[in-house]
Amino acid sequence: MQEIHYISADILDLPTIKDIMDSSKKLEFSEEAILNIKKAREYLASKVENNDTPIYGINTGFGSLCDVKISSENLSRLQVNLVMSHACGTGEFVPIPIIKLMLLLKIQSLSYGYSGVQLETVQRLIDFYNNDILPVIYTQGSLGASGDLAPLAHLALPLLGKGEVYIEGAIVSSEEVLKKRKWTPITLQAKEGLALLNGTQFMSAYGIYCLLKSSKLSYLADLIGAVSVDAFNCNLSPFNALVHLVRPHRGQVKTAEQMLLFLEESEIGASEKNNVQDPYSFRCIPQVHGATKDTISFVRKTFKTEINSVTDNPNIFVNEDMIISGGNFHGQPLALGLDYLGIAMAELGSISERRTYQLISGLRGLPAFLVNNPGLNSGFMIPQYTAASIVSQNKQLASPASVDSIVSSNGQEDHVSMGANAATKCLRIINNIETILAIELMNASQALEFRTPKKSSPFIESFIASFRDVSPFVLEDRLLANDIHSAIEYIRSLSIDNDILF
Repeated sequence: MQEIHYISADILDLPTIKDIMDSSKKLEFSEEAILNIKKAREYLASKVENNDTPIYGINTGFGSLCDVKISSENLSRLQVNLVMSHACGTGEFVPIPIIKLMLLLKIQSLSYGYSGVQLETVQRLIDFYNNDILPVIYTQGSLGASGDLAPLAHLALPLLGKGEVYIEGAIVSSEEVLKKRKWTPITLQAKEGLALLNGTQFMSAYGIYCLLKSSKLSYLADLIGAVSVDAFNCNLSPFNALVHLVRPHRGQVKTAEQMLLFLEESEIGASEKNNVQDPYSFRCIPQVHGATKDTISFVRKTFKTEINSVTDNPNIFVNEDMIISGGNFHGQPLALGLDYLGIAMAELGSISERRTYQLISGLRGLPAFLVNNPGLNSGFMIPQYTAASIVSQNKQLASPASVDSIVSSNGQEDHVSMGANAATKCLRIINNIETILAIELMNASQALEFRTPKKSSPFIESFIASFRDVSPFVLEDRLLANDIHSAIEYIRSLSIDNDILF
């Protein structure tokens, strides 16, 4: 039987969203959500019918045209024109999982009853979600301030039977899909186009997707780092709880605990060491990885607030009999969070590449470039180059977007967050981290073989045995690009329990 998630006032969080996605749950409205949506719509309809006072975006133009009054017979056309004129996206396609998240988050935001949309409009968005009819959306076009206008316009176009959608692996016209399913295009009423286009669902969906990936990669950075610790024959004393209790940053303490758990019963770890200290990239794993964990935790709180909020404009307050034009569409909290997350994740890649570099350097009894007959064989020389180039790219991508702004709409929208650019950059950084960690895992697993007959911990030995199925030990030079790609797919395929991630 198909599992269902009920759209309601209950708090959405990362574990809930991950469960919805992993279980492919269908969406349905709770009775509370239906009541809230209908109540706000009825209130707004009454206001429009009985009030000639200009109300922004309802009976006026938009942006710098906010002072232009629109006649009552043109209010529906106004909303249609808004959606069509704002669908100016360009660039790459938004990844399909993020489009599904955009739909989910837009539905959630409209369900609270502060937006004035018709129930049938939001129900059609649910129909799109449940039937995997996903609007084609582009990555470029949003300034992250007036809401994600261009991306959300493309999200809304299929409601009108316009634009294109993904369905069953193909891109087809929305008009064709609606005709095939005998769905009538939605006739937008006053304020609906604005409710659909105002909002932060592009930035929010990217942020949630990035946070889910970051949480997993943070765990795997610890695990792969632990493999490297034994592969480089490091001391375990830097992970002693006493060290971290006198500097008790939560992420640092958690990372040290995790490292000792991964390395429990390691024969290599328990062996006597000749080296008094280890390089920072090994010794300071708790401090560096831990700081990233604390950043993820901070950014999670920001996005949890955002995805449980109303971010369109104006807001309709039925009980207070007020319609207020404000600025909840401004993406500044998200822009700052996405930049912070990107910087923190880039550091996981930076320290990982340094461990890779140490492993191939011919130190601690390991052969140069981790291969027999170095010289004849180049071994793992060039994967480190690849990791280094990606780390440098991440440094460039980590330059914050949120310190930028540009004037738009004839000066009416004179400060913008650039959160959409922060979002797409952050995802690129995180995807790069997968590759950097995959290369470290290749190097660490290769180096660990040279420690035999001594073994690492049972947990790590089991992990490496699983990895060996996709990337066998390198006896002599071969096409390592294949191994890198296999290692990336291996990392992507790993499933981590929610109680570990969150």
